Amino acid sequence: MPASARPFSIDIDDATISDLHARLDATRWPEAETVPDWSQGIPLDYVREVARYWREQYNWRERETALNRWPQFIDEIDGLDIHFVHARSPEPDALPLIISHGWPGSVVEFSKVIAPLTDPVAHGGVAGDAFHVVAPSLPGYGFSAKPATAGTGVERIGRMWGNLMASLGYERYVAQGGDWGSMVTQSIGQTETAHCAGIHINMPIVMPDPETMDQLTATEQAALESMNFYQQWDSGYSKQQSTRPQTLGYALADSPTGQLAWILEKFYAWTDCERDGVKHPENVLSRDEMLDNVMFYWLNNCAASSARLYWESFATPNLDPIHIPVGCSIFPKEIFRSSRRWAEKRFTQLIHWNELDRGGHFAAFEQPELFVQEVRSAFRSLR
Repeated sequence: MPASARPFSIDIDDATISDLHARLDATRWPEAETVPDWSQGIPLDYVREVARYWREQYNWRERETALNRWPQFIDEIDGLDIHFVHARSPEPDALPLIISHGWPGSVVEFSKVIAPLTDPVAHGGVAGDAFHVVAPSLPGYGFSAKPATAGTGVERIGRMWGNLMASLGYERYVAQGGDWGSMVTQSIGQTETAHCAGIHINMPIVMPDPETMDQLTATEQAALESMNFYQQWDSGYSKQQSTRPQTLGYALADSPTGQLAWILEKFYAWTDCERDGVKHPENVLSRDEMLDNVMFYWLNNCAASSARLYWESFATPNLDPIHIPVGCSIFPKEIFRSSRRWAEKRFTQLIHWNELDRGGHFAAFEQPELFVQEVRSAFRSLR
């Protein structure tokens, strides 16, 4: 560990929790939606129910202790204090892995996969699949510092993660990510090729190949239909965050109920949460798990700073080819899904491809066992 890295543990003072409770008590509610479903947004009754649970039953001190079970640090990387989990494996030959979250996620997403990734023997695996796990909070997210000037897009973050791994003494490593973490990881695959041996992503960003439009497979047709649905009905948040993140920030910084609703709607929309004909986020994630993630945004007042990554990078994704080894896991309820032949146009060394039968956008959070299997399989040939 570099001397500059400062040990960190989450320790929120009582006054901050009291302020949260007072704001929840003082919530001014809108009227109910005029439809019997989520088509106008997250329903009033459900937000009331979860906000009441947050105020009266959610035990932050217990959750704080659980979240602190992993070694955490803060180090200055490229002028910004970056918070990260650094969980070393007991296996001496473990492969270093940097794993990146996105929005509206946090390192909380990885709470169920760190242990099996670092200590596979204790979780039904073999020693040869072990990783040293580094899980940083994106700049402007969680307990990482907020950029004070423009210019912190995915390309800069990819280089920062390369510097972080170098500071930890990892000369050779692999990288993994979903959502914005996928974009950061793909950027690592473009710029950190001297040290990154390969990447794994569960939301590969590629363009549909125009040459295939006259002979689409059923999977490709479904992917295009999902993209169309996203553009028409599910992308309002991204338009706001990519154009006016500051304006949005005033509302979400002032209202924990607003921050709660802004995030929980995405757990409903983007998880594989339909069971017996009923779609509900608590079919795959517990209320406490979702609130843990919301707390990373509320406690750090990072609604605006997290949204700014959209302003920086959403409109101009870098889709240049990636020539280092790439593994892709396609979960069926992911927002953007690619076919293998589309992916092969961008990734010239596609070493792993798997289309799974369950799981959504928050793969590590929703389906931790499947996620761990995918990461192990993707990187096995690079050890």
